[in-house]
Amino acid sequence: MQSTFPTVTVLDIPFVKTTAAEFLTEVQHRIIQQQNTFVVTANPEIVMYGHDHPDYQQLLLTADFITPDGIGILNGAQILNQPLPERITGFDTLQALLKWGSDQHRSTYFLGAKPTVIAQLKEVLARDYPGLQVVGLHDGYFKDATPIVADIQAQQPDMVFAALGFPKQEQFIADHRHVTHGLWMGVGGSFDVLAGAVVRAPKFWQDHHIEWLYRTLKEPKRLKRIAVIPHYLRLVRQQAKQKPSR
Repeated sequence: MQSTFPTVTVLDIPFVKTTAAEFLTEVQHRIIQQQNTFVVTANPEIVMYGHDHPDYQQLLLTADFITPDGIGILNGAQILNQPLPERITGFDTLQALLKWGSDQHRSTYFLGAKPTVIAQLKEVLARDYPGLQVVGLHDGYFKDATPIVADIQAQQPDMVFAALGFPKQEQFIADHRHVTHGLWMGVGGSFDVLAGAVVRAPKFWQDHHIEWLYRTLKEPKRLKRIAVIPHYLRLVRQQAKQKPSR
């Protein structure tokens, strides 16, 4: 973990304490400088998975930046009396980087999601980000990563976005980030939203930090995932009692 920004540690995961705008500027600078960069966008579900799987937690700690993707992380930081300025979501960061990448004619590699989503994504990228150099589009349904990694190494993209879901996407990045000098970021289900296969919550729900509720109402199967939140908050409260606030 690098130290460009101060961090707030929630259940052993150090989150950058900065704004989305400042974070974006730093990432863009690193891309321009051809600095290899690993970004994790973590929500409480990822934090809890790390808590239960020490190997994954250690992998997360190799990232250059871990951003607070999810209101639950902000709530956790508040409980610890170390508030974070705002959410820095993977989707918003992805969109901002694609716009910047289009303006700056940067090269990008996309890996993940279903083949149908990738087909839709190809059209969306051409329409909405015409200046972006898309050097790779590959779905997430592969058994052997070797040819994909070889392609990424050959193309040397400025940005690699992996939408493989956790823990697979972080493991993939940790294993292969050394093959380029660019940005590597796990973005979960962002390709589905970007391609229009899944509709993001309206702005009202986003602004009121209840995007999770909107998505759960749309996809009831997400209830099982939301169930980790009470356990997560209980552990954060235990952390708050154990450590004096800084």
